[in-house]
Amino acid sequence: MASVPERGAQRRDEGRSGRQYRIAASGYVAEIASVGASLRTLQHDGRDLVVPFDADEVRPAYRGATLAPWPNRIVDGAYAFEGIVHQLPLTEPERGQALHGLVVWSDFAERAVAPDRVILATTIVPQAGYPFAVEVEVEYRVDDQGLMQHVTGRNVGSDAAPWGAGPHPYLVAGQGHVDDWTLRLPASEVLTVTDDRLSPIAVEPVDAHPQWDFRAPRPIGDTFIDHAFTALEGADGLVSVELHAAGGGVAITWGDGCPWVQVHTADTPAAPATHRGGLAVEPMTCPPDAFNSGTDLIVLQPGAAHTVSWLIHAL
Repeated sequence: MASVPERGAQRRDEGRSGRQYRIAASGYVAEIASVGASLRTLQHDGRDLVVPFDADEVRPAYRGATLAPWPNRIVDGAYAFEGIVHQLPLTEPERGQALHGLVVWSDFAERAVAPDRVILATTIVPQAGYPFAVEVEVEYRVDDQGLMQHVTGRNVGSDAAPWGAGPHPYLVAGQGHVDDWTLRLPASEVLTVTDDRLSPIAVEPVDAHPQWDFRAPRPIGDTFIDHAFTALEGADGLVSVELHAAGGGVAITWGDGCPWVQVHTADTPAAPATHRGGLAVEPMTCPPDAFNSGTDLIVLQPGAAHTVSWLIHAL
């Protein structure tokens, strides 16, 4: 589908993070980078809601990236699908895992650009480890509710394909760091992981791990979190993870399309400038290593599409 620029489009020059798109409405201003269809900045009334990065900067880690065709990790980068074993490149070599999908460094092409929205797309071509053809379309839109992101996977190949998706924003509640903020995470189960590789072990009640029980809002303090949570509770079919600071806060809200959420306190003690500077909150369609467990794994049949969405908004 050809690019469809609309009147008032705010397209900017290309930097190391790709082409830049600025969208704005109702006090929200977002800047999207084409590499990884990444949310580079998001502000409401001049206040950061996510940890930003510069347009001419290689995106730090996965900050703001779109994760597909899987979020989180595939253990050893190996999985079997429909009786065939596949081996993916190990993109997290220090842990020997395949991390966060295949499109995080893809340069997405524009499909529509307007003052309040941008639609970008790329196609995953059949390759070693993932011999499937899937078109990935990402829409960002701002309005008085906040920033909505839709991610659609469409199987354009001739074989069924395993699929999962999610975002990777680092939320910012206000002044200070993660330790200073209050978290509300309405999840009653946590996926425990190994200390060395963060490989999944078992889903357990947070009652057994009170350090990760944030069903009642409380300060994060020095708690370390890098875990997936499930058994999510919300109102009217919507789940909200809220992060509060003095005078404000931020939340990410989504529906039942994402029964999992990864939360990470961004511990980087070797890099003090980013250490616990934002809280990664990543709604996911499936848990870590779903290509192996099959838990909540989406199988896209040829010609089929799947869309999931989430909303980031100020408190």
